[in-house]
Amino acid sequence: MKESYFRYHLFFCTNKRDDGSPCCGNFPAREYRDYAKQRVKELGESIEGSMRVNVAGCLNRCGEGPVLVIYPEGVWYRYGTRKDIDEIISEHLCNGQTVERLKI
Repeated sequence: MKESYFRYHLFFCTNKRDDGSPCCGNFPAREYRDYAKQRVKELGESIEGSMRVNVAGCLNRCGEGPVLVIYPEGVWYRYGTRKDIDEIISEHLCNGQTVERLKI
């Protein structure tokens, strides 16, 4: 089996629905994505393997937002603060542990 290009690939839903219905775009999802990208960059070599932090369109978890998913495991998280993002980075990306309290 071919190894994945990235050790971890994070997708932050940033979709905004025009009709006002629940969506990740109703939260500062892009700001949190930018924050996560900067934190991963700052940590650099302390995180084993390469990472990619991306914006995604609708991930179809609209009522649970804001959400992100980490591949290759396919672990979904809901977050609401920078502290949550820091915990996901430190526990999941750095230590390989799922953050159960944020998992959906």
